Amino acid sequence: MQNYLIKNNNIMKNLKQILVMFLGIFLFACEDDTEEVVEVVVTPPATYAFERNGQSTVSFSGQSARLEMAAELGTWLNTPIKTAADLDAMFNDGTGFGNPALAASGKKLGNKTASSSIASSTVKPQFDALIVDVTTNVFPNVANDASAGTPGTYTDAGGGRTVIINGKGHEINQLFIKGLMGALVCDQIIWGYLSKGKLDGGTNVADNDAGTLVDGKTYTQMEHYWDEGFGYLYGLDTDLTTAEVEKGSSGGDVLVSKYMNKVNTSSLPGISQEIYDAFKHGRAAIVAGAYDVRDEQADIVTTKLSHIIGRKAADYLKSGADKIDAGTWADAHHALSEGWGFILSLQFTKDPNTGSPYYSNSEVNSMLSQIDDFWTVAPADLRSMASSIESKFGF
Repeated sequence: MQNYLIKNNNIMKNLKQILVMFLGIFLFACEDDTEEVVEVVVTPPATYAFERNGQSTVSFSGQSARLEMAAELGTWLNTPIKTAADLDAMFNDGTGFGNPALAASGKKLGNKTASSSIASSTVKPQFDALIVDVTTNVFPNVANDASAGTPGTYTDAGGGRTVIINGKGHEINQLFIKGLMGALVCDQIIWGYLSKGKLDGGTNVADNDAGTLVDGKTYTQMEHYWDEGFGYLYGLDTDLTTAEVEKGSSGGDVLVSKYMNKVNTSSLPGISQEIYDAFKHGRAAIVAGAYDVRDEQADIVTTKLSHIIGRKAADYLKSGADKIDAGTWADAHHALSEGWGFILSLQFTKDPNTGSPYYSNSEVNSMLSQIDDFWTVAPADLRSMASSIESKFGF
């Protein structure tokens, strides 16, 4: 019996020793598997300038070309000497511009208009229809005095504003260009180049981490996508060292950067600096491989751009109402035409709380239907719609 107890005691001691050894190995393995979390601190540069081996890695020539195209096309949409074929070639083929380099660039506006996954297939045809409208109904009738239902030219009394409009009072070049604020610029930046799906697509993350450059270029694909988004806002800026957009001798961008500057000095003070800083910070985060920081900065850009669209949509509706009350109809048609374009653009904004546009395609089309005839729309209804937009955006 004594020998039996001794044997059992020895067995228990051996089991305890084995258990202690096992626990020690387990704990050591757990400690060994624990990776130290290293926080990457991203310090953005003073200006939007990034280099690799002494060469700039920033490139957005395609975006500059499209912005220049839009500026010239806006002029021809209000100059009654072009045919539908002429304007269609400019918009959809990227040809016929005064600067021959634009056609040589191979870039086009039409194929980038409302081209993201968020856009309805009905939007691009709206722009094509505007070209038909202006060349069929407006240009042939500029000698007429415009009135309700009659296209032509309208001038406010006392040498005021002059507009050429269709029978509903629409100044087509304003509808078109303001519509591109959302359908081109916001669509490409918000839902295209700065979206996580675009930036992280394919092997972009692995390539960026490894420093793998696009063949024959100085940049990674992810860096380039971010820069292309930047280019849709700053592509015609002559000085990228400041947040204030410099237009240059050609008059510069007629799209979102122009209105970013307008609201920066009025209703949304500081927004130019916020957007510029977020673009810089996000690009620096890509270089550092800090993709959470990149996404945070992309959210700032998209939210602020959306606010520009919402702010100006409400502003022009209220301005149109004021001009109708004042009886200055040319001013009213001009303001409401700008408002129409900004309303169209609302479907390309992004609400940071939902991740969806502030307004859907069907909601936008309903709003456009409500204000369709500028001659008969009620100022009270315009102000009500403006207030609703302001409330939606939290202004």
